[in-house]
Amino acid sequence: MGLPALLEKYVPTADRRSAVTHAQALGVLLRSILVEREPVYRQHETVHGFAPGMFGIDAAQMQRLSDDRIGRALDRLFDADRGALLTAVVIAVGQRFGVAFDRLHNDSTSIALSGQYRAASGRALRARTAPVITFGFSKDHRPDLKQLLFILSVTADGVPASFRCADGNTSDSVTHVQSWEALRAVAGRADFLYVADSKLCSYENMRHIHAAGGRFVTVMPRSRQEDARFRKWIQTHDPAWELVWERPNARHADGPRDCWYVYRQPLPSMEVWPITWVWSTLLTLHQRARRDRRLAGATEALEQLHRRLAGARARLRGAAEIDRRVAEILEQYRVASYLKVKRVVREEHSFKQLRRGRPGPDTAYRKITRRRFDIEWSIDAAAVAYDEKSDGMYPLLSNDRTLTPVQVLEAHKGQPTIEKRFEQVKTVHEIAPVYLKNEGRIEALFTLYFLALLVQALIERELRLAMQREAIDELPLYPEQRQCRRPTTEQVLRLFSLAQRHRLLHEGQTVQTFDADLTDLQRQILALIAVPAHAYRVSA
Repeated sequence: MGLPALLEKYVPTADRRSAVTHAQALGVLLRSILVEREPVYRQHETVHGFAPGMFGIDAAQMQRLSDDRIGRALDRLFDADRGALLTAVVIAVGQRFGVAFDRLHNDSTSIALSGQYRAASGRALRARTAPVITFGFSKDHRPDLKQLLFILSVTADGVPASFRCADGNTSDSVTHVQSWEALRAVAGRADFLYVADSKLCSYENMRHIHAAGGRFVTVMPRSRQEDARFRKWIQTHDPAWELVWERPNARHADGPRDCWYVYRQPLPSMEVWPITWVWSTLLTLHQRARRDRRLAGATEALEQLHRRLAGARARLRGAAEIDRRVAEILEQYRVASYLKVKRVVREEHSFKQLRRGRPGPDTAYRKITRRRFDIEWSIDAAAVAYDEKSDGMYPLLSNDRTLTPVQVLEAHKGQPTIEKRFEQVKTVHEIAPVYLKNEGRIEALFTLYFLALLVQALIERELRLAMQREAIDELPLYPEQRQCRRPTTEQVLRLFSLAQRHRLLHEGQTVQTFDADLTDLQRQILALIAVPAHAYRVSA
């Protein structure tokens, strides 16, 4: 990748007397993210667990490495032109490894941070503005934690192409223009296919990309009038669906087959761009089951509310309070269009003697009437049937009129590739928790995590391409030497985690060095990814 030289260029060390340069300190932290993932204050211990040179520094530099040294390197990385650095790195990767930038996928995820971070309010750190660590829409389902937005773009085969960190409360809809401009610099042209979710489908985003000569594929949100028009039309019409894929059920061997259909709607969008409707049979079953669960949950919550109102000591007596509680239930389960709830008044009658004493045939009574609120509800069968007609269907919008409906769907179905990178950065690389207080250093650290994802993606890509060339279907990389069809970098690094070199010492002098004894599988992996085996020998 030529990464050390690029780090030296964009993050230079002003003081030549420094034993460890900024680029070397950042290289240590990057290698740690890949193989050890220890906090900054434990990097000195981590480096000493490996042979000199393995972390890009020699034995003398290993003694001078400290958490303060790495912290200052992160400060300089925050101050540097990180956009130009990442662009140069990705361009070098494209040239060296033959990565194509014809189709690029964009998405974002939230990184939750533990702590108050009261100072992280968008303050100025030296010549730059630090990100705002604040509450926002948590994609990790942790609304109780503050967060930052991790915006990532990858190629069609999953190689990271650009990265940006944004404030924790940033909406995805305002990030696409800047992300697309960064990708245009990486690709060197504007006509690559940009694929994103429904947040891209705004007038400003699509107009900017289209006016600049770009192409895109996005999901049209339910709020668009074209969506409502089609769902109304399909109530009385049968589209000419075209079967694209028919595959076995990936989760259940005895389950229904996974079938995908496409249909090019004759009426274009309001921008006069073609709309491709997609229908998935498994998605249809999933949406119907989810609607049934929501209706069942809402019905149970309403039943509990009904029992509370009917109780002898019911405290929900006010009409406004009852209406508020009903609205909360309908909103929580998102069934306002399916459940019709009515507040009613019921009269309870009781009789009491006018005078004390034992009742007799001539005892007079007075009638006591109490008015109590109650609720009644019913399922709107017509509304359920209306939505069932379009279950499993959603529209895709593209400004490229040359793309067929099948090509539009294929581009959109590549979007889950980026979700795998998000899963790796959170689980494999453990981006959180973050053991830093300075938000500038946190943003610089996220940049290193992007580079770690890039290294990881390249190892996986090179290994899988080599397996295709050598006609190798599986490798025994799983525990207990179970076969693996799509190896990941985590499995490869685990395979080499026990490779050790030993030195026999006598009176402080090395008598003999015992190099790592590589297994046949380790040598095969090294050959597939074009890493020479002599890299594990002292003579190297």
